[in-house]
Amino acid sequence: MSLQHFSHQHPLVFIESHGHEIEKVNCSGCGESVSGSSFGCVECGFYLHKQCAEAPAEMNHPFHPNHNLNLLTRNPYKTGTGTCDFCRKPCENFVYHCSCSLDFHIKCALFSHSIAEKRNAEFQDIPRIDPSINTENPLLDSVYLSPNCGFYLHAKCVDLPAEINHLFHQEHPLFLQFNSQRLSCKICKKPQRSGFVYCCSPCKFVLHIQCATVPTKINQPFHREHPVLLQNVNECLPCQICQETTNLNDVVYFCSICKFVLHSRCVSSPPIIEDKLHHEHPFTLFPRQVSFCDVCGTLGNYVPYICSTCGIFVHKKCISVPRVIKFFRHQHRISHTYFIEQREHETWECRVCLEEVNTKHGSYFCSKCNYIVHVKCATENSRWYYKVYSTETEATDSDELADLREVVADTWIKHSWHHHNLTLSGDIKDFKQCDGCLLPIDTSYYCCSQCDFFLHKACAELPVKKHIWFHFCQRLHKLTSGRIFGCGVCNYLTNGFAYTCDECRISYCLRCSSVSDLARYQGHEHLLHPFLFNYEELCSACGESVGFAYAAMRCKPCNFNLHRTCLTLPITAQHSFDVHPFKLTYHVDDENYSESHYCDICERERNPKHWFYHCSACNTSAHSKCVLQEYPFIKSGTIYTKEDHPHPLTFVKKVEFYPECHKCGKHCLDLSLQCKTVGCSYIIHWECSREKHVIYVVSSALIFSIQGEMFEFNL
Repeated sequence: MSLQHFSHQHPLVFIESHGHEIEKVNCSGCGESVSGSSFGCVECGFYLHKQCAEAPAEMNHPFHPNHNLNLLTRNPYKTGTGTCDFCRKPCENFVYHCSCSLDFHIKCALFSHSIAEKRNAEFQDIPRIDPSINTENPLLDSVYLSPNCGFYLHAKCVDLPAEINHLFHQEHPLFLQFNSQRLSCKICKKPQRSGFVYCCSPCKFVLHIQCATVPTKINQPFHREHPVLLQNVNECLPCQICQETTNLNDVVYFCSICKFVLHSRCVSSPPIIEDKLHHEHPFTLFPRQVSFCDVCGTLGNYVPYICSTCGIFVHKKCISVPRVIKFFRHQHRISHTYFIEQREHETWECRVCLEEVNTKHGSYFCSKCNYIVHVKCATENSRWYYKVYSTETEATDSDELADLREVVADTWIKHSWHHHNLTLSGDIKDFKQCDGCLLPIDTSYYCCSQCDFFLHKACAELPVKKHIWFHFCQRLHKLTSGRIFGCGVCNYLTNGFAYTCDECRISYCLRCSSVSDLARYQGHEHLLHPFLFNYEELCSACGESVGFAYAAMRCKPCNFNLHRTCLTLPITAQHSFDVHPFKLTYHVDDENYSESHYCDICERERNPKHWFYHCSACNTSAHSKCVLQEYPFIKSGTIYTKEDHPHPLTFVKKVEFYPECHKCGKHCLDLSLQCKTVGCSYIIHWECSREKHVIYVVSSALIFSIQGEMFEFNL
C-alpha cells in the first residue's frame, strides 16, 4: 500500500512497524520519533506517522467554525517562527494554519478535534497522575491520556459542554472555541492566547473556562453578614484581600450593602504562604477582617494573614515587603522594623509625608540618623527604592566625610584645587564671589592673597563624595571642578564646583545639591518638603506652575510652594545698574511702597506678590531675572587661553563703551571673553564662543574646542 502525499515528491510506502534493525527516524509531520505504523520514502529518508499522513489537508474545526484550517509543511511567517495556539510550543514542522493567524501542530489540531467531537473512547482513563508530570494547571484529579497524541487532560475538560448560557451575557449563548480574536476575559480581564475559551464572536465576549464556571454567589467566613455576588461594579473599591483597587465595571464578588469586594482570583487565595526571603515563619490566612496591618501600619478592614509565632497580622501584599531597602532620599539603607522604642511625649514624623508614624507598627528606620518613613511612603513608587540583599556591602560613612583640605595651620589650608595656600578671613566689606558656589560671600571664608580666589568655609570643607537625595540613581556623587556645566536642577551655566554622577553624566551646582529633602527657608516659618507628584499649584516666589514632581518644595498647611530654582536664589546679588548690592525681598510691608510696581531695570510692570530684588539705599526694585541675568553663576575674571589668539582671555560681564564682538560684530553687553593685554582689543561674546563646542577636562585646566579651536580654563 502506498500514498502520494502533497508534502513529498515520491509515493510513500506503508510500513507496518519499525523493527530494531531500522535506524531511528523522526516524523516530518510532527517531529517526534516514528514508532508503530507509518508511511515513508526510504530513498529520501522521509517518514510520516500513519496518523500524520492521513490527516486531512483542510480541516473544518468545531472550535474554529468561521474558517477552515489548512495543512502546511511549515508556518507561513517571514520570520520563520510560529507558536501553536493550543500548546504554546514552537511550530517547526507541519502546521494547521488559518488566515486569522491561528496555528496548530498537526497533533494538537487532531487532539482538539477529538475533544470537540467527544470521541472519549480515544482517551485512556488514568485514576492517578504521576506526580513528576508538570503542567500549567496541576493534574490533581483523575485525568485522561491520548495515546496517539501524548496529551493529558483534566477529566472535567473532556466533558466541557460545547455551548453554555451565562449570566453576564444573556443575549446569546457562548460557544467553546479557540480565542482567535485574542480577546481578554470579561471577568478576570486577562488575555489567553492558547487553549479554549467560551466565546460569543459577534459580540466579542470571551470567558476563560475557569471564569465561566465560577459560582455567581458565595458565602465567605470573613464576611458573614451577607452573601457576595459575582457582578459588574461601577465603583472603584479595594479588594479585601489583595487591596488592589478595582476599575469601573470590573466583574468581582461584591456586597453592595457593605461595599465589600473580592477579586474572583482572590477567593481561592492560598491558606498558607511561606516567603522565607522576607519572613522566617509561614503566614496563615485569618478568616476575619482586621483593622490594622503590623507591617505597613495602615488602617483598613482587610482580610489578613497571621504569623502565629510572631503574633503579627499582615496584608497579603505586605508579606513580601523587603526587610532592607535603599531609599533614594536617604544616604543609608533603611530597615523594616515592627517596633521602635518611644519616650514619653515623643512623636516620630515620616520624612516623606510629615505625618506621624505609629512606632508600635511597621515602618522603615535608619538607626544611624533616626530617619523614619512609613512603609507606604517608601515603597509607593518602584523608582524610589531597591531591595538590598544580605550579601551586598554598603558604602561607609567615611566615603562622605573626606574633603579636599590639607590643614597647614590654624587659619591656613592647602586646597587640592588651588596652587596657593588659603587664609581664613572674616572681612566681608567688599563684594566677593565664592569660587565654589558662585554666591556672594557674607560669612567666614578662605582667600588667596595672590589670586582672586575665594571659598566659603563651608565650600572648602565639602566632602569629596555625597549622596544627592533627588537623584534616583542613588550612587554617591563626586565633587568636581574645572569645567563649565549646566546644572541638572536650575539649568544655569556655572564654572563653580559640582557634584557629578559619573554613570548618569549629570552634574548639580553646590546651591542645588545643598538643599535637603526637608528644607528650611528664611522666608517661611515651616519646613518645606518635595512635591511627590505633578501638581497644578503655583510657585509663591515667581507665580509660575511648579510643574513636574520634585521640581518644587512645599509647605502643605500654608499652601506655600517654591520651585527649587527659586529656593536657591541668592540672598544678595550685584548688578551694574546699582553700586549697592540688591537684596532678595519676599513681600512689601509698606502699602505705599513702590505704588507703580515697575522694574527699575527693564522698566516693565512687576507683580508685587512675587519675589523681587531691592536696594534700600537707592529705593530701586527689579525682577529677579533682570538682576541675575542669564549668567549669574559664571565668575568674572576667570582666565582662558584660545589657540587662535596669542593672549589669555578673561571672562567679563560689562565692558565700558560696549565694544563690538570680534566674531559677530554686535556690541558686547553681557558675558564675554576679553583680552586685557595692553594694545589688544580682542573681545568675543560668550554665546559666539560656545557654538558647537565640546568641553574637556585635563589635569588642573579645562580645555574645550569650539569648531576645532582649543580653549583652556586655568584654575
